[in-house]
Amino acid sequence: MKKREKMVILVTGGSSGIGYDTAIRLAQKGHKVYAAARRVAMMEPLKEYGITPMLLDVTDKDSREAVVDAIAEREGRIDALVNNAGYGYFGAIENVSSDEAHRQLEVNVFGLAEMCRLVLPHMRSQHWGRIVNIASIAGRAVFPLGGWYHVSKYSVEALSDALRSEVKRFGIEVSIIEPGCIATDWGIIAAEHLEQSSKGTPYETPGMTEAALMKWAYSNNRMTSPSRISKAIVRACCSRCPRTRYRLGRFSRISIFMHHVLPTRWWDAMLRKMLSLKLK
Repeated sequence: MKKREKMVILVTGGSSGIGYDTAIRLAQKGHKVYAAARRVAMMEPLKEYGITPMLLDVTDKDSREAVVDAIAEREGRIDALVNNAGYGYFGAIENVSSDEAHRQLEVNVFGLAEMCRLVLPHMRSQHWGRIVNIASIAGRAVFPLGGWYHVSKYSVEALSDALRSEVKRFGIEVSIIEPGCIATDWGIIAAEHLEQSSKGTPYETPGMTEAALMKWAYSNNRMTSPSRISKAIVRACCSRCPRTRYRLGRFSRISIFMHHVLPTRWWDAMLRKMLSLKLK
């Protein structure tokens, strides 16, 4: 498949972290980049790189359609979509409310799927396109007290695998990015959610323990730089033959390997010990 020298690319979740850095790197390579997120003010500095900020709520149908229609009308095409918008709400399955669980899936899964649905007709018409979905090692290895987040990321894995097979015939490539622990605010925010959902419940002790571990891990300099993930996203967008999966970042490979090779009960026991969980 011929590599395109200059593409029109939409990056969701472009207001901070990986999305923000990815938008800049793509623009520096000469591509026309649209960065979309709810916090438009935070994307104002991106204009210096020739990036166009756009208001987008991936859970809102009108918002999604307005963004894709505006880009298609202005540029005449959409070559690549980076589905980066997402968040993690942590808490025991019993504790997380139905509304919050639905919200987690609306943002991380259904919002992502709807963005794919909207750009696919444009990519099919030109018989070329790139879709890059940001998954996580959380879609390959499960840890306690993050059940609904894991559900969302396992869903991204399955959806991406199915989509890749379906659209290959149209010249469209689908890649999955599987980051490990990355130096962004994601871990701190997820830890705060975990504290809120665990406080005053039977899961308070392990919840507070895991939240403290997350805050410690994401507050030191041992996490992988977001730039490493952004570079992988750029490769997925720009390579003539992109990989189906890019697995990178601290603990990404070892976590998935251990989850795969250990008997399930051994894995569960290891995590219970880590969080001082006791079966009764």
